Amino acid sequence: MTSNDFPSFGGVGGVGGAAGANLPALRGHNTALVLGLLRAAGEAGVSRLELAARTGLTPQAVSKITARLRAEGLAAEAGRRASTGGKPATVLRLVPGARHALGLHLDRDELTAVRVDLAGRPVAVRHAPLAFAAGAEQVLSTVEREVAALLAEKAEPPVLGMGVACPGPLDHTAGVLHRVTGAPERDGFPLRDVLAARFGLPAVLDKDTNAAALGLAQGMPAGAGSFGYLHLGTGLGAGLVLDGSLYRGPRTGAGEFGHQIVQLDGPRCSCGQRGCIEALCLAAVARGDLPGAARALGVGAANLVELLDIDRVLLGGRTVLDHSEEFLGGVSRALAAQARTRGSAGPVARTAVSVALAPGGARTVADGAAELVLAPLFGGHRPVRQTGQGD
Repeated sequence: MTSNDFPSFGGVGGVGGAAGANLPALRGHNTALVLGLLRAAGEAGVSRLELAARTGLTPQAVSKITARLRAEGLAAEAGRRASTGGKPATVLRLVPGARHALGLHLDRDELTAVRVDLAGRPVAVRHAPLAFAAGAEQVLSTVEREVAALLAEKAEPPVLGMGVACPGPLDHTAGVLHRVTGAPERDGFPLRDVLAARFGLPAVLDKDTNAAALGLAQGMPAGAGSFGYLHLGTGLGAGLVLDGSLYRGPRTGAGEFGHQIVQLDGPRCSCGQRGCIEALCLAAVARGDLPGAARALGVGAANLVELLDIDRVLLGGRTVLDHSEEFLGGVSRALAAQARTRGSAGPVARTAVSVALAPGGARTVADGAAELVLAPLFGGHRPVRQTGQGD
């Protein structure tokens, strides 16, 4: 199975008795739009007329779609809303607990596994030591044990699939690892398909930073703009959301932030180059020089802002979380200095880009990995530009 093989919301079989009902496939762009709006509305819900107005679909098409979603347990009534004319409108909401998804974060030394509902909320979380550079079978054995435990915790509802996030570089489309920094022997390993075969679940693979950025983007309102998620843990990378969309690049190569060279005669990096910002940051942390590490990360963040003109920077990863004040301060100072240097000339005054800790803490990547499964089902929650009449 591949990332494009996701079945209907009925789910598929898997370890721990996760098989679901054999429901009709929920295909189609329009159904995804309706689901996305239901998800975005939360417990407050949304009426059919509002769904029609926001999607451009006819009320008849919306009624047909929502009737099917209700029959399959994915939507339910959430009360009635006063109308300006005629009878009160029935409000519908998503049923988050109707289906689940798995998210796996395979770090170089730790596995974090989550089981989430359709709203992306964790219902179970597991952590375990992991030697990512060890033999593939040892890694797979650890993953199998923890996933089996997650699935065993709840026999219902059905699990739609698993999202897997790990250090790059890798090929998201093919589901294959490349020369992962610190574990080059993994080059060419078809991790996605191996895991899909082991668990009988559809799987999708992406870089840890991409998964985190995707998950973070889902929690932002439409029009929130662009941001960079900088992850400093056992390595350093970035996830990029540009104009509201995750940017991977044509070869999943975007966001190799840690391997920008900022010191030509600098220390050797595990990637084989010298003076990478990842090597400088990690070396500074290792010798206890947190201000130096934060300053180096700030230089990289300023380079990123200079290159892409993003609206905000979010920080995450184990090392940042362990020393959040130092890293927030160091990156903020670097971006403030950049803004002062650029001044306020031009049509738009230059102000410092905002810096904050990414929501989710230590689960940011694992939650985002689950979103790799969920996001395609909801099709985004922005209004569409054209009118469609089908379902």
